[in-house]
Amino acid sequence: MKKLNIKEKLLNIYTLKNYALILPYAKPYWFRALLAVAITMPVGSMDAVIAWSLKPFMDVVLVEKQTGWTMYIPLLIIVFSVLQALFTYISTYMNTWVGNKMANDLKRDLFHKLMRSDAAFFDKSNSGEVLFNYNNCAESACSGLLNSMKMFSTRLFSSLSLICVLFYNSWQLAIVAVIVMFGALYPLTKARKRLKKVFTLDMNVMAELLNCYNETFGGNKIISAYNLRDYCKARFVKVVNTIFELSLRMVKRMGIIAPSMHVISSLGIAFVIWYGSYLIVNHQITVGNFASFITSLVMLYNPLKSIGNNYNGVIMSLMMVENVMNILHEEPKIKSKENAENLPDCNGDICYKNVCFEYEKDHPVLKNINLDITAGQTIALVGNSGGGKTTISTLLPRFYDVKSGEILIDGHNVKDLDLDCLRRNIAIVFQDNFLFGNTIRENILLGQKDVSEEQLALAVKSACLEEFIASLPDGLDTVIGERGVTLSGGQKQRIAIARAFIKNAPILILDEATSALDNKSEAVVQQAIDNLMKNRTVLVIAHRLSTVRNADCIVVLNNGEIVEKGKHEELLALGGEYAALYRTQLS
Repeated sequence: MKKLNIKEKLLNIYTLKNYALILPYAKPYWFRALLAVAITMPVGSMDAVIAWSLKPFMDVVLVEKQTGWTMYIPLLIIVFSVLQALFTYISTYMNTWVGNKMANDLKRDLFHKLMRSDAAFFDKSNSGEVLFNYNNCAESACSGLLNSMKMFSTRLFSSLSLICVLFYNSWQLAIVAVIVMFGALYPLTKARKRLKKVFTLDMNVMAELLNCYNETFGGNKIISAYNLRDYCKARFVKVVNTIFELSLRMVKRMGIIAPSMHVISSLGIAFVIWYGSYLIVNHQITVGNFASFITSLVMLYNPLKSIGNNYNGVIMSLMMVENVMNILHEEPKIKSKENAENLPDCNGDICYKNVCFEYEKDHPVLKNINLDITAGQTIALVGNSGGGKTTISTLLPRFYDVKSGEILIDGHNVKDLDLDCLRRNIAIVFQDNFLFGNTIRENILLGQKDVSEEQLALAVKSACLEEFIASLPDGLDTVIGERGVTLSGGQKQRIAIARAFIKNAPILILDEATSALDNKSEAVVQQAIDNLMKNRTVLVIAHRLSTVRNADCIVVLNNGEIVEKGKHEELLALGGEYAALYRTQLS
């Protein structure tokens, strides 16, 4: 039991540390944040002023049947209520302003973190998880936390001032009221532990819900073509039902708290009325004292009755803070080392030395790969699916790191090179190239601002895009839709090739760049690729062996190992695996 308590204390310290780490995001806006909290002081305290004013009003007007200055009390109550409403509005506005500013800054840092995440992270995550953790959590963490602070600070100042009014009117009744108040709050001390597991499950299911929407949007044609509406609807309903079950589980764990607080508060009020009647009869307090006391007590207890329901949102906000801080302080596995080297003049010599790699532990994908590539050479990687061709190419720009061995560029280990510098020297044309939902020009330039119109025109011509661009009313400024939905496969590939021309990197990776195209499109794209390959070190991954016959060296892989190397004619003469693949494709 002792060990468990120590662990819980350490967990609480770690959690508090995470909460404290969000405070720097409020620092640039400290004045407005402080003002938003400071305004809650008069907002809360004005409740006590209204309750206190009832004593002289009751004693003077209703008991002594006199008027005097007490006739102004209703007017003062109106003035205080208007001021309270005004301050509440200002506080809400300030909280919203600061919360949104903090959320924007937090989202910026989270997005930067997301951009630096390695490929393994995206392999294991879905779009719903990313959207929820990197966007929704930031909003809930900031706005929810500030709203919670506003609520608690308002309630704190209101409670303290009301307690003062209670003691002013009757210290005997005040002691009873305070004891009952702490008794009503006690159930909240156990709430966080009971809710944390449910909230964690709820966050995961909410991410899955977002993923359902994203998959429906991205896969709408597949859903229509294969009549998957019922299937997708069933998946969606399952997720929604899970959210429903979790909400009920939350009510089961927390639903009893608010009614319990209500019952305890009602018992306190009942006892105060009974004991207060005794004190009035014995002339220990006046009717005005009692009326002021009861008003203060109701004002004090009423928020307590609803705080149990609000506490769910507070716990959720705190968990969002914890989740966001964990993300921000998690270091990516693939990053530049300290004092990383630059490679300003890359020639393009590449060497794989005894490279081993695995995506999952004890499931090797590459086994002792040794490969020397001279600058300017074209190396083709061929073999059956799952042999490790694409994996070899993804290790070069460090999408993943090798398990053992090393990869050298111009004699430099890629792990010793600055990551941005390394990737600047490598251009990649994938089988399915991602296009952004803006113009063709922006998709080719990809943010590069130092490219002249002459260079852009040359890239378009070299990528065999001239005729296609000329046929468009807006030319290069044509908007192509999300992921280039309005373009054919060949047009997308040629835009990707034009990107590579603009990048002008000494090393080029072509990953199945023509495998998804028809013969006519392939011929045009192949011409663009031939233009691109000139004077570069090229790694070509291909299924169609006809596209790599002229490579300087063809490397045949099987089960993660190099089984053959040589030129096309040499490998055919061997009569080995390459020859068998070639005959299969011819037949």
